[in-house]
Amino acid sequence: MLRWLIGGGREPQGLAEKSSVQTIGEEQIQNPYTELLVLKGHQDIVRFLVQLDDCRFASAGDDGIVFLWNAQTGEKLFELHGHTHKITAIAPFSSSDASEEEKHLILTASADRTVIVWDCTSGRQVQKVLCFHSTVKCLTGLQRLDVWLSGGSDLCVWNRKLDLLCKTSHLTDAGISALVELPKNCVAAAVGKELIIFRLVPSNDGSDGWNVLEVKRLVDHQDNILSLVSVNDLTFVTGSHVGELIVWDALDWTKQAFECKFWDSSVHPDVQPEIKLSQNPNETSVQHLTSDEEFVFAAVGKGIYVYNLQMKRVIASQRTAHDSSVLRIEKLPNRQLISCSEDGSVRIWELREKQQLPAEPVSTGFFSMWGFGRANKQANQAAKKTQENTPVYFLELLGDLIGHSSAVQMFLYFGELGLATCSADHLIILWKDGERESTLRSLTLFQKLSQNGDLQHKF
Repeated sequence: MLRWLIGGGREPQGLAEKSSVQTIGEEQIQNPYTELLVLKGHQDIVRFLVQLDDCRFASAGDDGIVFLWNAQTGEKLFELHGHTHKITAIAPFSSSDASEEEKHLILTASADRTVIVWDCTSGRQVQKVLCFHSTVKCLTGLQRLDVWLSGGSDLCVWNRKLDLLCKTSHLTDAGISALVELPKNCVAAAVGKELIIFRLVPSNDGSDGWNVLEVKRLVDHQDNILSLVSVNDLTFVTGSHVGELIVWDALDWTKQAFECKFWDSSVHPDVQPEIKLSQNPNETSVQHLTSDEEFVFAAVGKGIYVYNLQMKRVIASQRTAHDSSVLRIEKLPNRQLISCSEDGSVRIWELREKQQLPAEPVSTGFFSMWGFGRANKQANQAAKKTQENTPVYFLELLGDLIGHSSAVQMFLYFGELGLATCSADHLIILWKDGERESTLRSLTLFQKLSQNGDLQHKF
């Protein structure tokens, strides 16, 4: 059963009254998220969630407000006001100053052309940077170098004290849409259909500052780059609006692999063919990428695809994973995936290996009369061995989380504490394991009864 718990206003601990009970269907028995908390506060689209620690996260969106939440209770911890326009980027950045205790900081950028640093412990504004000439679209911290980067019409490098160390010249009006850290003090920046590699080098004046140099431009994509992900210190991957996925060497920036026909059933024969008069560009767009050491998981149009980095091909797919475009996909610690869509749904998948039946022996028949039998037998044995050594995977739907009334923009996975999702319906939902939550409530009740001595009176 799916229990709805509505949270909002100034109710203690963010917990509120229960509403009507709704079932999720017997076919979703493997879905643990059978209870939810609805968190209210935002007045516009909630686009961003960022995890602060094991039980806290921040949310931000088009209303320009940042909220800090407790992932276990749904309690609203802080409401941060400082931006006058929608928030366009958010990133965590922990303090590493040896002279003070570690602080959890977040950076927020806005269409008001400012960046604010917030202290998540006190909920206070640490500093506000006002010197931007355009909207900052992405933020990333380089903990190893103790600097952070902002990407807009140019790339800026800042130290922890928010001093501008260096910046590039104006790139394009479109600006940088995504950044990813690479080895050897390099970063890759997506600028339209180009991928620009920058390197941070120490200043020549003997100070602790940095200079940023453009070292290479990669122009292999035919359309705008929408997604960018680092696999490891050797590999990163990009995806474009027209469905191109490119695997890059992170050290010399050469192209290692290329995939551009995710939706083509002739390329992926295990995918059911689909009859269409024309191909909508949005159905081929690589909206989001995530990865582990073995696979790249791609949200392409309405589908999700699993790309094997070693085999350099798609090994599993769901072409219609959702009714509308998939906006985000993430891999969980087990072999499960979570995807969210413009259709308002969140779905849980598991990557499973098909149990292959042993291949039947093929009779050589007519060919053995002419001496072809041995060669044909050897070929059949080789083909059979290859088939046996090549596992076949598929994606199985485990759960369908229906709670939002509009596009789900993003989600965060908190392990046993559950899942947080945000949406264009202005809401944040905490999805909980119903059995776990019921057990916790029973334990809490038992402890209260024990403290009040009610258990003894009943016996």
